[in-house]
Amino acid sequence: MAVNEPTSVTKPFTDAIAQAESMVAAAEFAETDADRAEGLDYLAGGISSILQLARSHSKSHPYFVTSTGPYSKMGLDNPDTLYYHATVEPDATYVVRGVRGSTVDLSFQVLRGDYTPTNVPGGDDAFDDRRITLDEDGAFEITFGPAVADPGPGYFVLGEGASMLAVREVYGDWASETKGSVTIERVDTVGTAPEEPDTEKVARRYAIAAKMLTARINTWFNFPKWFYLDEPVNTFTAPRTTPGGLSTQYSSVGHFDLPAGKAMIVTVPKSDAPYQGFQLGSLWYISLDYVNHQTSLNSAQAQVDPDGNIRLVISANDPGVANWIETTGRRRGILQFRWQRTDVPIGPELGPTAVVVDDTDVAAHLPFAESNRIDADGWAQRIAVRQRAFARRMLG
Repeated sequence: MAVNEPTSVTKPFTDAIAQAESMVAAAEFAETDADRAEGLDYLAGGISSILQLARSHSKSHPYFVTSTGPYSKMGLDNPDTLYYHATVEPDATYVVRGVRGSTVDLSFQVLRGDYTPTNVPGGDDAFDDRRITLDEDGAFEITFGPAVADPGPGYFVLGEGASMLAVREVYGDWASETKGSVTIERVDTVGTAPEEPDTEKVARRYAIAAKMLTARINTWFNFPKWFYLDEPVNTFTAPRTTPGGLSTQYSSVGHFDLPAGKAMIVTVPKSDAPYQGFQLGSLWYISLDYVNHQTSLNSAQAQVDPDGNIRLVISANDPGVANWIETTGRRRGILQFRWQRTDVPIGPELGPTAVVVDDTDVAAHLPFAESNRIDADGWAQRIAVRQRAFARRMLG
């Protein structure tokens, strides 16, 4: 070896990529080439987002970045939600400004720690925009910081160990609702510039990114086992408050296994909650393609039957109904309902029920089958609405 041969700065991260690829390749649930290809694509999204997170992990000059999204999925990302986060420290003070969009929900959550295979961060404080003051144009200004004697309105305590401020905007009608805006500044550093990085700092970023990548892959491999796969297949849990989430959010979860020729019919009352959404996920614990396929529906998008129920048909084959939820060829996957911004508990009677039937018997299990029907042109129009609304959402 040559004297003073430089150490590779990127090697920890490239080693982590190789380790993560081995984990993906060894996943026991990856039964088909499509499963493995999805896992490798999931890894690619993880690589890009982890590098972004490592580079944007500025404690002195924080800013909001996208936490998860259509091109870097993780954690069963909700197709109806825009996710942002910024790095914070518990002893610093931050001013968050923004303008409320027309989305159905806007929420803030302070998190402490990081997601690991054995730890899910708890929320020191989690609330929606009903706890902040909006002016007539929807503008707001709130402050996060350490405990103070007389905080006053619009001041929220970060709490011990606070490391992240998460913001979520949730859509109902993709086609008509618009997102807002949000910024963050640290009070004691605003108007200054951060230090320029040196090689040692960049090397630390790569080392941090390496740990984040393997932890991310390992965490979400385990998540379905912790919270889903122990439940009886093709069933849903009763609605329950979401662990580590908003007190006004409930969820009902399950996992499906639908062999060829089988369909699941899910019946759920349309909720009075401002947001009620359903989605499928893969066993990689990410959303399916929700832009070019109808793999999710919320109560603003779904067809509601005259008896007040929403009936969804989950299947690989097109049943010719408006509320078809496409498995996109997957035999197994995740089922997830969410209710948000509710002031009352979501009891078992408001939760979903499911039955598995032959594809040929779907219509017999839909009491309003004739009004549920949609032809190929109608379906193409539904998908076009999703694609166009999504495009506006990403650029708006």
